[in-house]
Amino acid sequence: MIAWTIYITFAGAIVLLVLPRVFARWIALVTATAGFAVSLATFFCDDVDLAHFTTIARVPWIPALGMNYHLALDGISLTLVLVTGIAAISAVLFSWDVIDRANEFFFWLLLVVGGSYGVFLSADLFLLFLFYELVIVPKYFLIAIFGSTNKEYGAMKLTLYSFFDGALVFLGIIAAYASGGSLDLNELAQFQFAPQLQSWAFPVLFLGFAVLAGIWPLHTWAPTGHVAAPTAGSMLLAGIVMKLGAYASLRVAMNLFPQGFQMWRTWIAVLAVIGIVYAAAVALRQRDLKFVIGYSSVSHMGFVLLGLATANVFGVSGAVLQMFSHGVIGALLFAVAGRMIYRRTHTRELDALAGMNLSRALPFAAFTFVVASAASMGIPGFSGFAAEITILIGAWKSYPLAVWITGAGMVLVAAFTLRALKRTFFDVDGESAAPSNASAARTDVKQMPAPPAQITSGAERSIHLEPITIPEKLGAGLLMFATLAVGLYPKLLLDRIQPAVEAMRFLK
Repeated sequence: MIAWTIYITFAGAIVLLVLPRVFARWIALVTATAGFAVSLATFFCDDVDLAHFTTIARVPWIPALGMNYHLALDGISLTLVLVTGIAAISAVLFSWDVIDRANEFFFWLLLVVGGSYGVFLSADLFLLFLFYELVIVPKYFLIAIFGSTNKEYGAMKLTLYSFFDGALVFLGIIAAYASGGSLDLNELAQFQFAPQLQSWAFPVLFLGFAVLAGIWPLHTWAPTGHVAAPTAGSMLLAGIVMKLGAYASLRVAMNLFPQGFQMWRTWIAVLAVIGIVYAAAVALRQRDLKFVIGYSSVSHMGFVLLGLATANVFGVSGAVLQMFSHGVIGALLFAVAGRMIYRRTHTRELDALAGMNLSRALPFAAFTFVVASAASMGIPGFSGFAAEITILIGAWKSYPLAVWITGAGMVLVAAFTLRALKRTFFDVDGESAAPSNASAARTDVKQMPAPPAQITSGAERSIHLEPITIPEKLGAGLLMFATLAVGLYPKLLLDRIQPAVEAMRFLK
C-alpha cells in the first residue's frame, strides 16, 4: 500500500495541469494529505516486516539490462516517507495564498514530493537514480520562477551541484553494475565486491550522494538555495531533499561497499565534525535570518554524517532519527522566517527586525519560533535532543574526540539560535525608537483584533502586519506536534529504525 504514496502524488500533479487555478491549492492539499495518510497507515500496520528491505512491488522494466520497477520498504525508508508526508502537507499549507501561476507552483512542488517518495522506496539502483535526478528539475523551477533573493543564481548553483553529484553517483552505479551484474539493491548487498574496487567506488558514490546532504566543503549550495527559494521550496529543501543524499549514502554506498566504508569512515567523521562547527560559526555571523537557518541546516546535517560514520547501531539509528527530526524542525524554522515574517515585513535582516517588536505584533509567530529554536538547540523533550544524544552515544564508542569537538559546535548552535530569536522577536531596541507607535499598535490589537496590526520599524517605515492565517497555524501545529511527539517518545521511531539498521551489511 505504501507504493500509493508515489502514484497519488504524481496523479495529483497531473490533475493540477488540467483543472482551473481555483482548485489548485485544494488538489495539492488533498494529494499531500492522502500520501501522508497512506504512510501513517503503513507506519502503524503490524503486518509489515520493517527489519528487512522487503519487496512491495516488482515489475520487469527493461529486462535486457536487468532493470525492474522494484520498490521495497523497511523501518529506515518508512521513517523518511513519513517525514516527507509531514513536510509536504505543511509546505502546501504555508503556500495557501499563492495566486500567481498557482497550478504550476503546486505542480512542481508535488513533483519534488513524488520523486522523494520514489527515492526512499526504490530497491532498483537505476530506478533510485531516476527518481533522484527527477527531483532536480522541479527544484530548479520552484526557485528560478517563484524564488526571491538572487533566485536565478541560487537555482543555477543548486542545479549545477546536483548535476555534479549526479555524475559521481552515475559513475558509482556503473561500477556496481559492471562488477555485480545486477541493479537489485538486495542482490548487490549480498555480492562480494573486490576490495580494490571498493576503495575507490565507495568514496565516489558516497561523495556524490553526500553533496546533497550538505557535506563540508561542498555545502555552499544549501544556504544560497534556501535563501533564494520560496518558503515551500526552503521547507522541502531542508525537510526532504537534503535527506535524499543522506539516505542514499546509507542505503547504497555504505551497504554495497562495506569494506570501502571502513577504509574511509574516519574521513567522513572528520568532514562531519568540521561541518558542524564551521557552519555553526558562520551562522553566528549572518545578518539575514534565512542565511542563519540555512547554515543551521548544514550544521545539523553534519550530525547525520557523523552518526553514519560511527558504524554502530546507536550512531546510525541516531542519524536516521536526526533526518526525521531536522526535516521537521528545519521546515518549521523556514516557515516562520519565510512566510510568517518575510511575507509581512518584507525583510529578513536581523537589524531591521529588531526594531519591530514582533513578539507583540505576531505572538503566534514568536511562540512558534521559540518552539522551533528549542528543538533546534536540542532541548530535552524535542526530537532534536533524542536524535543528537543517540548520535553522540554512538560517536563516543567510535570517535570520543569527535564528541568533545562537536560539543563546541553545539554551543555555537545555541549561540546563533538565541541571537536570531532575540533579534527577531525580543529585541527591545524598537521600543525606545518609537514608543508611541508601539503603544498605539498594542492598543489597536486589543480593541480591534480583526484589522492588521500596524507598527513602525527603526527606519520609521510604516508596516502593516496581517494576522497569522488558519492554514499557517495548522501547518505550524503539525510540525510542532511532530517534533514534540518524537521528542517525548522517540521509541516510536527507534523501534522501527534499529532493526533495519541491524540488518545492514556494513555492521556485520
